[in-house]
Amino acid sequence: MPTSDTQSVARTLPARYYTDPDLFRDELERFYCQTWICTGRANQVPTPGDYFLREVAGESVIITRDGSSSLRAFFNVCRHRGTRICAHAQGHFPGRIQCGYHGWTYGLDGGLIGAPHAHDGFCREDYPLNRVHADVWDGHIFINLSSEPMPLARQLEDMPQKFLHWQMAELRTYRRIEYEVKANWKLIMLNYNECLHCPILHPALNAITDYLSGKNDQPHRGYIGGSMEFQGGAKTMSTDGKLRRDYLPGLTADERNKVYYYAIFPNLLLSLHPDYMMTHTLWPRAVDRTSVICEWHFHPDEMAKPNFEADDAVEFWDITNREDWAISELSQAGIKSRAYKPGPYSRCESLPHAFDEMVLDREKARTPEGGPLNG
Repeated sequence: MPTSDTQSVARTLPARYYTDPDLFRDELERFYCQTWICTGRANQVPTPGDYFLREVAGESVIITRDGSSSLRAFFNVCRHRGTRICAHAQGHFPGRIQCGYHGWTYGLDGGLIGAPHAHDGFCREDYPLNRVHADVWDGHIFINLSSEPMPLARQLEDMPQKFLHWQMAELRTYRRIEYEVKANWKLIMLNYNECLHCPILHPALNAITDYLSGKNDQPHRGYIGGSMEFQGGAKTMSTDGKLRRDYLPGLTADERNKVYYYAIFPNLLLSLHPDYMMTHTLWPRAVDRTSVICEWHFHPDEMAKPNFEADDAVEFWDITNREDWAISELSQAGIKSRAYKPGPYSRCESLPHAFDEMVLDREKARTPEGGPLNG
């Protein structure tokens, strides 16, 4: 007979959620193809014709700006014979987008403007680039691969109001590092959303924030997160905790004394500091492999100063990131063992448990035909 402990204690997910390739493909469709995902920052494409690519669920997506500076996103697939148009991860279109195979040429708005050797009666209007829905929240670019997505604002819930004081759209990217992690994307998400491991795994981080000071929001359908307080005289998250930059304008006295960590499903990890913002975006490549793009963003007024410094923040988090990736890889390796059984969460692991519950709820949320639902 089960004990009261086994009846009441929240437990981790079964191994198949981290090791089953079929379930992984299903999750890619449900989370990455049927919801809004964060692809980067608006300042990555500052002028018409600038572009970058994102690889998601086997698809390549072009993100650019048209002649009126409106954000556009397209599948990286020529309408002639299906060839990928762009081979470089980023660049600039000279007023047009041209396939390097047979010269089919598109405007920056995606419309076909040139099709060499087309047959008589050919209608160019019938062959625009296939559009991907794109939108921006406070400088963060989101795309949605589904045909009729819900509005981005609905998925974000109250996020736009929650962090107005950070004025994120004004911040500019200082550094970008891409990591390859041999772990399922959900293990990286779980690691981000608890700090019980901090005293053991992150000595530098643990010296400047109190891991027991965390105050978590009630879990939402679209996000989970909370804040932690500084300790030991630290003013920011850096190698020594010293503040080398002015506080971000607009923050309250209370907001200056905390660091905020929020996971916005399915792939944006938003870390807000008193003087900068750090973002991670998660890009699943296989059931046991994830690319993680980490970026550090600062206020342009600070970046323009001749004595501007930011490597203290980058170095601190690069070390911390690598500690997290290493333990995530060990988690992946252990969960693959036949010895693994779901283990109990502690009372301080409410956010990882909430994430698991969201994964299970969305797995159950199917249309009558068996396909995943938006959101």
